[in-house]
Amino acid sequence: MKLLAFADVHASTEALDALAKKAKQADVLVCAGDFTVFEEGIEMVLQRLDEMGKTVLLIHGNHEESSLVRQLCKLFKNITYIHKKAHSFKGYVFVGHGGGGFALTDKSFERFAKNVKLPKKAKIVFVTHQPPYNTKLDYIWDHHGNKSYRAFVEKKQPILAISGHLHETQGKKDTVGESKLINPGPKGKIIEV
Repeated sequence: MKLLAFADVHASTEALDALAKKAKQADVLVCAGDFTVFEEGIEMVLQRLDEMGKTVLLIHGNHEESSLVRQLCKLFKNITYIHKKAHSFKGYVFVGHGGGGFALTDKSFERFAKNVKLPKKAKIVFVTHQPPYNTKLDYIWDHHGNKSYRAFVEKKQPILAISGHLHETQGKKDTVGESKLINPGPKGKIIEV
């Protein structure tokens, strides 16, 4: 399956145009948050993503409020909000957790991760806004990732972990055990899983 992963679009029409071109090659689009600038143009961005005609699995970033995103996603036939969910799609389980910023841990996520039901030997794609701690994706002058996300990656070994948030690390890749990590940036990356 081919994913078009992206993050930190921030309502850029240039980025949305680039995504629309790449979407033709993808089976599913995966957004790791911050698709607006503090929700300005949120309906326009969601409309553009919906019009790409592919399933869009989306979480909010620190620029969007969870309750508004949840409500608006219900208006679009191709968009599924996966915050605090394990969403099955074509044999893969997409585990999403949006929001966040610079917190080193997230107790809300830890409770969710402890209780989420995942099939044995699930092929997990982990989607967060903030990157996991101590990786190439969270290092600017120091590590700014989340240790709760890192612990989940180490324990569950998703096949792929997609995150954004830190613009300075857009395009960076890393691994933790068998898990591949990526910050795909606003114009997105096609990833085959």
